[in-house]
Amino acid sequence: MPERIHDILRKKIYIIIFRSDTPAGKLFDMALLVVILLSILSVFLESVASFRNEYGTLIYSLEWLFTILFTIEYALRVYSSHKPLKYIFSFYGFIDLIAFLPTYLSLLFMGTQYLVVIRAFRLLRVFRIMKLTRFMYEGNILKSALKSSMYKIVVFLASVITLVTIIGTLMYIIEGDSSGFTSIPMSIYWAIVTITTVGYGDISPQSPLGQFLASILMIIGYGIIAVPTGIVSVEMARATEEAKHKCPSCHFLIHSSKDRFCSHCGKHLHN
Repeated sequence: MPERIHDILRKKIYIIIFRSDTPAGKLFDMALLVVILLSILSVFLESVASFRNEYGTLIYSLEWLFTILFTIEYALRVYSSHKPLKYIFSFYGFIDLIAFLPTYLSLLFMGTQYLVVIRAFRLLRVFRIMKLTRFMYEGNILKSALKSSMYKIVVFLASVITLVTIIGTLMYIIEGDSSGFTSIPMSIYWAIVTITTVGYGDISPQSPLGQFLASILMIIGYGIIAVPTGIVSVEMARATEEAKHKCPSCHFLIHSSKDRFCSHCGKHLHN
């Protein structure tokens, strides 16, 4: 009998915490999001000197209150989960853990309490609560495009790193210490700032040759900005076209656009 009561209690907790398709589950998730937002706001206010000086004790107390609530919530998730280890090592399990861990670490290491802003990642649960899973189709297309573009972007970044290393070294030789190019790493930093068109202005070439080389680098920078955009755009177009020929349920390849049902899972294709 006690075991049956234990199973019923565990099942009820699971439905409330992990299921958002029930009134109790939706209410719990909405309350959780409100607490997350309030806890992030308290961290922001604590970083402001005027608020910290006047309301420091209140903010500190609230932070520990939020931490205790998140700790209890995490323990209940582990307790009610069908596969506790799977939850603990999952993406959301990791995010739920580090949501309250920094506050405890602040007892040992100063400043780590500000890391609790990573609780913002827990707001990803809003997709589940607000039934935004319909956007998963577009999300999968973007994921596929980025995955297909990965090797091209890596080659592109390697080329950019090689370019700024060469030009940074040349600027070190041309300008030297008198113009602020005190070392090759400092010169490479200038090249990165210049090629990304940020232009902090803390270091600038003074000689005509150095200015000419900087001008070339600036022009190259404008051209380079368009490269990764083009790569991802092409892959997104390809991924979108491929997605049109896949079953939305099982992603099985559809050989004919006239098919009304998926030959793999049997779901209606809504053509």
